[in-house]
Order: sequence, then C-alpha cells, then structure tokens
Amino acid sequence: MASNQITRTANFSLQRGCHECSLSKLCIPIAVESDQIEQLEEIIKQGRMLSRGDYIFEQHSPFKSCFALRSGAIKTFTLSEEGEEQVTGFYLPGEIIGLDSVSMDNYSCSAVALERTSVCEIPLDRFEDLSTRIPSLQHHFFGLLSSEIQQSRQLSMLLSKNTAEERIASLLLSLSNRFKRRRLSETHFKLPMPRSDIGNYLGLAVETVSRVLTRFQNQGLIKVQGRDIEILDLAGLQVLLKHDTGCIEAHAKAGTS
Repeated sequence: MASNQITRTANFSLQRGCHECSLSKLCIPIAVESDQIEQLEEIIKQGRMLSRGDYIFEQHSPFKSCFALRSGAIKTFTLSEEGEEQVTGFYLPGEIIGLDSVSMDNYSCSAVALERTSVCEIPLDRFEDLSTRIPSLQHHFFGLLSSEIQQSRQLSMLLSKNTAEERIASLLLSLSNRFKRRRLSETHFKLPMPRSDIGNYLGLAVETVSRVLTRFQNQGLIKVQGRDIEILDLAGLQVLLKHDTGCIEAHAKAGTS
C-alpha cells in the first residue's frame, strides 16, 4: 500500500465515531444508551494525533478538557520548582487523562506521548451540560473521579511500604490486566515506557528496575528482551505481593472503571 494511501486509511479510522470505536466498551460511551451516542459525538473532538514527545497539555496551563486515549501510550508527570520530574502515571487506550484537574483552574501535571498516539478531547463545559441531560453519564463520570482518588491513595501506600520486587510485580500485573481488558495478550506485551520512567514512577533506581527484571527472568517468572515482556508465571508474580494485586494500577489505571 502506498504511503499516502496508508495515511488516508489511518485518518479515516481516527475520524470514526464513538459507536464504531473498538474501545467504546472501555471508554465514556459505555455510560450511554445506543440512541444517545450521537449526542456524545457532538461534543467530543475525535482523533487528535501526536508524535512521540508531543504534549497533550502542560502543568499549570488552563484546564479545559479531559482526554480519552484512543491509541498509543501517555505518561503524566509533574515538575518541581527545581525542575525535577516525577512520573505520576501511564495511560493506555480506553483510559481518561486529566481527571485529577477537574476541580482546578489549571492542569496539575503534564501529559506527553510515549509513542505515536491519538486522543479524543472531551471539553468539560460541554460534557457537564450533556451530563445534566443524561444522568447515567454524570454517574459514570463521578465514578471515574472516585476511582482517581482511591488509586492515588493506593499508590502512596504501595510506594511507602512495598519492596522493589513487589512494586515491579504489581506494575507487570497491572499492565497484564489492562491489556487483557482490551482483548490483547495478558502474558506477552511491550512496555510502553523506558525503564527510567518505571524507576521514577515506582521510586526506584534504574539499576534496581533492571536487576529485579533480570531476577524475575532467572526465576522463570518472565522473559525479557528490551521492552518486550512475556509473563511465564502469572501466579508466581501474584505470590510476590503482600497486598491486592491491583494496587499499583493507581494513576496507571486512571480512566477505567
């Protein structure tokens, strides 16, 4: 297929409405009836494309919209006054970004594409108006906000208590569960983020992340080749955890319910 034809095909796919999107059962459309989808499509700005390194929004910029990830992967992070980066979450297709800033005038963090990515923009003012007319949509949105709060608390608890092995095992299991919900392989997937971001997110040195992954491989739990991960023993990873296996989903799971 010629490159210009590939581009036209990709653009057509991104222009498809919510009712045609393969992620509709994971995203906002799950909260509305089939005859209400058109009302939702009228307010959502479909298929904005980003290249790796492009920002969706930046910390402290005026808050206007949340974003549903349609393809690719997103990292959110904050910057301290000294310019030090703290990774706050990783997002996969079907998840919602920006929920933590809904009650604020400005975005509390920055969001950047980890790879070629597409998002759908959800302007909050129009979404709130539609929610008053579709109670199920409002209820779903409140549920997303509640999950965001719970996941933030769980992440804090995990990072303050768990060992490096437990943190990394939890992250791998979280990714496994999230890929499974998208009807993709739960045991063989590619990490969307570099190990430096994993270490930053989990409060570990990069060397510790690499050492633990190598240890897991030597124990027969996983097979690692670069960012390619194959989980050989799901039950074995779960045994490593002292807490709920979903606790690390925190911001990484934000946007699903």
